Amino acid sequence: MFGTAEMRAVFSDEALLGRYLEVEVALARAQARMGVVPAEAAAAIEAASRSISIDFEKLRRETEIVGYPILPLVHQLSEAAGEAGRYVHWGATTQDIMDTANVLQIRAALGIVGRDLLEFRRILAAMAGRYRDTPMAGRTHLQQALPVTFGYKVAVWLSSIDRHIERLDQALPRILVGEFSGAAGTLASVGDRGLEMQRLLCEELDLHQPSITWHVARDGLAEAVTLLGLITGSLGKIATDVMLMSATEFGEVSEPFVPGRGASSTMPQKRNPISSELMLAAAKAVRQHVATMLDAMIHDFERATGPWHLEWISLPESFLLTAASLASAKFMLSGLVVHEQRMLENLGLTHGLIVAEAVMMAAAPKLGRQHAHDVVYGACRKAIEQGGELADILSEIPEIADALGGREAIRRHCDPANYLGLCGPMVDRVLGSHHA
Repeated sequence: MFGTAEMRAVFSDEALLGRYLEVEVALARAQARMGVVPAEAAAAIEAASRSISIDFEKLRRETEIVGYPILPLVHQLSEAAGEAGRYVHWGATTQDIMDTANVLQIRAALGIVGRDLLEFRRILAAMAGRYRDTPMAGRTHLQQALPVTFGYKVAVWLSSIDRHIERLDQALPRILVGEFSGAAGTLASVGDRGLEMQRLLCEELDLHQPSITWHVARDGLAEAVTLLGLITGSLGKIATDVMLMSATEFGEVSEPFVPGRGASSTMPQKRNPISSELMLAAAKAVRQHVATMLDAMIHDFERATGPWHLEWISLPESFLLTAASLASAKFMLSGLVVHEQRMLENLGLTHGLIVAEAVMMAAAPKLGRQHAHDVVYGACRKAIEQGGELADILSEIPEIADALGGREAIRRHCDPANYLGLCGPMVDRVLGSHHA
């Protein structure tokens, strides 16, 4: 429920070790291109990385002793490479390999997130277009406020997804940056050609070259998780709307029906909005990881004494939660059951009070805005306290009848479908955005 197989594959232990090996091989190839490492040695290291059978138990024991997995892995790779093993990890430091491997993981993970965002956008766009003119109650402070359309509500959701797609595109150059800087970030171990070596390594991995070491400048990784926090936050807002609209008293939408999904162990009638609940839980959990990653930005001096380790927890969990939330969102919204008749019935619950503003604004040119407000306010109080339709009460007020042009005009102004503002054009604007 809190991950997908595809995203788990990106962050599995086996995949992470594969990324470590990928960086080590890319480093050897880059150094061979410069003549620092013999070409045949780089080829042998690459061959060894593909044929090696990792002793995971030995790796675990040594990692627990060292505190990091790179040195134990380098031991095994060097042994597997034979004579060429002397050139493995040349000039690098542990964090160079781990950071760059993490960036490779993030690139793959953001590719999944970006694809899912585009798929989810298509689902929302279809819904917004279909329900562009379907009236329903708009609510503020959980009270009916003014009429809107369901398509308008969906388009508001969609607009945030569009911004996340844009944010992701803009963030990639800042996030997908390689790291090769040596022990204190100065590249002292590889001499005057260090920056060229760094450039070639990044070129081998198709990553951007940093302007300077980022061992202790962690804003790129923090930005990645913060972006996930924004995405899951928007999904959590959608989930909250759907959960409330699914409540028995609202009854305006239902999550897709699958036998047994959202069932209660004791109440056979229940159909709980489980997808929305999972989306909301993911939003709350990723939010905490965002805070953790912001905390992890505070490193001491040129190499940190602990904040770095927080990333090892928050990066994979944040991506797993985000992938799960997007999967739930795609499933739920693609099959959402929309009860249009119930939306219409709910619009009538206030017997016209929901369009009191429409009457006030229509009468304002003749009565003045404040006086029109006071008269309509009094009519609303009477409707609330004594019952009855607002249109009927307003029709008995001569100055309102005169200002609006009679009973039929009053009824027209009291029809929620006639006071939807620019819902339709706003939906069209969102659907016409460059992501369409």
